[in-house]
Amino acid sequence: MNFLTVAKIYTVSRDGALFVWSCNKDINELEMKDKNNEDSDGEVDVKWKKESKYFYHQDNTDLTCCAFHKQTKILIAGFSSGIFALHELPEFNLIHTLSISQKTISTVAVNPSGEWLAFGCSSVGQLLVWEWQSESYILKQQGHFYDMNVLAYSPDGQLVVTGGDDAKVKVWNTTSGFCFVTFHEHTAGVTGVSFTSNGQVILSSSLDGTVRAFDLNRYRNFRTFASPRPAQFSCLAVDDSGEVVCAGSLDTFEIFLWSMQTGRLLEVIAGHEAPVSSLCFSSSHPVLLSGSWDKTVKVWDVYSSRIARETLLLNSDVVALTTRPDGNEVAVATLDGQLTFWDISTAIQLHSIEGRNDLGGGRKSSDRMTAKTSSASKCFTSLCYTADGTCVLAGGKSKFVCIYNIEQQILMKRFEISRNRSFDAMQEFLNSGQMTDAGPLDLIDDSDDESNRKNLSLPAVRKGDMSSRKVKPEIRVKCVRFSPTGRAWSAATTEGLLTYSLDVAMVFDPYDLAIDVTPERTKQVLENREFAKALMLSFRLNEQDLILHVVESIPPQDIQLIVQHLNDIYVDKLLRFVARQIESSKHLHFYLMWCHHLLTYHGAKLKQRSGSIMPLLRTLQKNMTSHQKDLAKLCDSNRYNLQYILETSKFKRQDNDGADNLVTTDIEMADET
Repeated sequence: MNFLTVAKIYTVSRDGALFVWSCNKDINELEMKDKNNEDSDGEVDVKWKKESKYFYHQDNTDLTCCAFHKQTKILIAGFSSGIFALHELPEFNLIHTLSISQKTISTVAVNPSGEWLAFGCSSVGQLLVWEWQSESYILKQQGHFYDMNVLAYSPDGQLVVTGGDDAKVKVWNTTSGFCFVTFHEHTAGVTGVSFTSNGQVILSSSLDGTVRAFDLNRYRNFRTFASPRPAQFSCLAVDDSGEVVCAGSLDTFEIFLWSMQTGRLLEVIAGHEAPVSSLCFSSSHPVLLSGSWDKTVKVWDVYSSRIARETLLLNSDVVALTTRPDGNEVAVATLDGQLTFWDISTAIQLHSIEGRNDLGGGRKSSDRMTAKTSSASKCFTSLCYTADGTCVLAGGKSKFVCIYNIEQQILMKRFEISRNRSFDAMQEFLNSGQMTDAGPLDLIDDSDDESNRKNLSLPAVRKGDMSSRKVKPEIRVKCVRFSPTGRAWSAATTEGLLTYSLDVAMVFDPYDLAIDVTPERTKQVLENREFAKALMLSFRLNEQDLILHVVESIPPQDIQLIVQHLNDIYVDKLLRFVARQIESSKHLHFYLMWCHHLLTYHGAKLKQRSGSIMPLLRTLQKNMTSHQKDLAKLCDSNRYNLQYILETSKFKRQDNDGADNLVTTDIEMADET
């Protein structure tokens, strides 16, 4: 790795040696000669000689990355032992060394001012931002070691919880994208995660045979559920009340039910003849639905009987199932790539979608068939309904996530989650020139490095410490979930946790237009102080800048009167606009007044159509909760600061009183003398 300065080149080798090379010519002079002789064939005699050499003296480690900051002349080097070192050039003065990880530092970067250093460890998904002058952490983030298997949204859509093969449960903030807490209690891969209805408790199931409950207030594992005999749990579900927790087993084919309050095992339901793949409670019916590899979906009335009320017969193994937000319909994904939709109360199949061809995707490096033929073995492994229940989102062993309209049974859109060709099964066509007698060329490891040879102990093992084989990870979507706000959805993929926002503001989406509905007319009506009419005209044009101008021009004392005379259509539009402004506007109290009067005078009508506007209400709740938390932190900080100031002033007053008394005593003693 080379760094060019005025007349020196610094080269760093993998064994930890730094060489300084100096030039016999002035760099500026060489640049001038190059410009003058750019059309000639003359060569400039430039010689570089070794000026000095230095060593890092890091035993049994390799130098893996380095960066140089020209202004401060700071050289940062990262090593395979997780140590980094800072040196000042050209004297190679050591500033400090620090161990930040147990794994190899794969990359390092420095910000333009030279104050912050960023280190990345690819093997553990770790990111660290370090301020070297104050020797303090700015940011520490770490993803899952291995595959991310499952995810779930909190009821307000502000948090996402994920579980992976590294036995960790992580909680992410959807606004910042950062993980703020990690639970390490599981000892095997996590297969299911879920929030309770109040959003204060996270539940996770694992192959270690336990279901654990985590408290988001104290960040601790406060309850652990286990089966009477060892079992590997493959799926998890919790009812709407948060009182009943159930998990399905891979090896015993049973469903276990526990009480959240007491932690006791309530029931063990047996009936499936193959591993249980998915569980789900209905929000409108007191039933539990379970899907299994025995090609059935069973509907259990768990609150009154152990016997299955209905059995839905499928043509292939059930891979995943989910219920519609209203609880009246269930969607089932099977191993043959089909999606079927059933009415829960009548057990009648309503719709069917053939999704195998929509998965598409590429062929693996080792495949002996075309991409079209290989798609015959692909299927959806995760699916979920949109917030309004009209569409279903599905992902599986492919680089695509598909969204279908259920009523029309058509593919609405297909999202490509990655174009990274370092993943397998990305390309539609393979280059036959890359095929050799020993297999595909990109799967053959011809490196002479000992660190690469020692990882080939067990063939065909894709993960592990010393047993991992050098193969490309296969691109796939392990889990998809739609946000309760209806504004975003997330996918747990080979690339990590991906979040797609569906909150795209339309530039022009008019409603009930007429010839006299223009921006000029709206502004004229607003100048005449006809606020209600101006507001309705702005919503009919649906231009965001115009709506913002009209709303913020209305005096606060007129809000109550204007809200009372709005129609239902304008109430929904205004409430949606207010919800967006509460998230980003500085006029928080002004928009909270709008929200208060809208919910006060139109609350009964909004409740009647709560099903259709539920995403809107959840968005409003999310934004208000976010501001509440921020203001609570600010108020607490101000209260503690005021308490500190008062206590400090009290002690100073006592010290001053003591000093005054001491001076008075000295004067009295002097007078007596």
